Amino acid sequence: MTVSTQHGGRPGTGGEHSAEKLLAPVLSAFWDEPGSWTLETYLRHDGYQGLRKALAMNPDDLIAYVKDSGLRGRGGAGFPTGMKWQFIPQGDGKPHYLVVNADESEPGTCKDIPLLYANPHSLIEGIVIACYAIRSRHAFIYLRGEVVPVLRRLHEAVREAYEAGYLGTDILGSGLDLELTVHAGAGAYICGEETALLDSLEGRRGQPRLRPPFPAVAGLYACPTVVNNVESIASVPAILHRGKDWFRSMGSEKSPGFTLYSLSGHVASPGQYEAPLGITLRQLLDMSGGMRPGHRLKFWTPGGSSTPMLTDEHLDVPLDYEGVGAAGSMLGTKALQCFDETTCVVRAVTRWTEFYAHESCGKCTPCREGTYWLVQLLRDIEAGKGAMDDLDKLNDIADNINGKSFCALGDGAASPIFSSLKYFREEYEQHITGKGCPFDPAKSTAWAGRNGMDAEVNA
Repeated sequence: MTVSTQHGGRPGTGGEHSAEKLLAPVLSAFWDEPGSWTLETYLRHDGYQGLRKALAMNPDDLIAYVKDSGLRGRGGAGFPTGMKWQFIPQGDGKPHYLVVNADESEPGTCKDIPLLYANPHSLIEGIVIACYAIRSRHAFIYLRGEVVPVLRRLHEAVREAYEAGYLGTDILGSGLDLELTVHAGAGAYICGEETALLDSLEGRRGQPRLRPPFPAVAGLYACPTVVNNVESIASVPAILHRGKDWFRSMGSEKSPGFTLYSLSGHVASPGQYEAPLGITLRQLLDMSGGMRPGHRLKFWTPGGSSTPMLTDEHLDVPLDYEGVGAAGSMLGTKALQCFDETTCVVRAVTRWTEFYAHESCGKCTPCREGTYWLVQLLRDIEAGKGAMDDLDKLNDIADNINGKSFCALGDGAASPIFSSLKYFREEYEQHITGKGCPFDPAKSTAWAGRNGMDAEVNA
């Protein structure tokens, strides 16, 4: 992981070619310190100061403060965090719940798990602040069960917080009581969708719910529930401690603040880079050593494989919600997977589609049947057995999935199809016309393995 020692202003306001000016370590400021995950280290870096300020505020004023900061959800959709808190009805006589979505499983995304491993107390402090704001007395962290070292470290951090009085009864003498439960999931990609996560948390099979009602009205145990991403909640303590104006001094007007970018693939220095929203991929590559020596960027994803791919023509697109959206894609989870000219686009898209077909929960027909048929067509095309009209079939099937499934998994499966046909249709045609893949398997690392989602695609 790579971070800077300073934070700077908005990209484009001067000094944009300096790593110190561009990188903004807040969540990752002390990841490299020994024992960064301990309460002792966190307190040494002003830990739980934001909580003290929050507890001195009226809960409604606290919600308004977070709303005014402009913090947007870091889980993919970018929905305003304070507004989501505001949706919770008050005085309804029902328990309120906060659920933190730590089921990070989008191919290419690796920000929440490192954050939990290196700095879990930032999340715990954020949870207490959020629960005070929405009048919740019980919070849950839903974590991927495969990451056992992170699970153990998170359990230890929760224990430390209880022992120090930051969790439990009468927190810091405020009268706030809060129980925090860490729940390990079973590794289903679909449980990253908030309503499927809630079903799983209740002990049922993880499948998305039909909405409305939305979780803010009838979520966990049919009670008002806020579901937030790890990074969203972990960003709140710094906003309270340093101020909303400080937070707004970074990023862009509609997408303010700092965030974690996951840089992976054929790059010289993969890792997590914390920077203001609005930085460009060109700037991140410049400061990280660029693509691997002797190669050039061919295509990349701004938010994991479920977001439409972009090309080297989009290197200067601002990496915020508006900039990436204007380029025809989505910022998503900010998983910047970079592929060089040795990569076969057809093969990469086939591996991604196999992943979505495997992870589809099967609840709705468009996703269950559509992803299956996409895989069959793509495998034939990749093997040189396809026909030209298969490209129109691909587009048609993807169109029948996109926007028509219960949840966004269907949209994610369609995105690589649409964007790869838009930018690399000629490469598909080369497979079909008998020329085969235009890349020599012996020279292309993208050909290694065939396990449904090989390491190169999920780098």
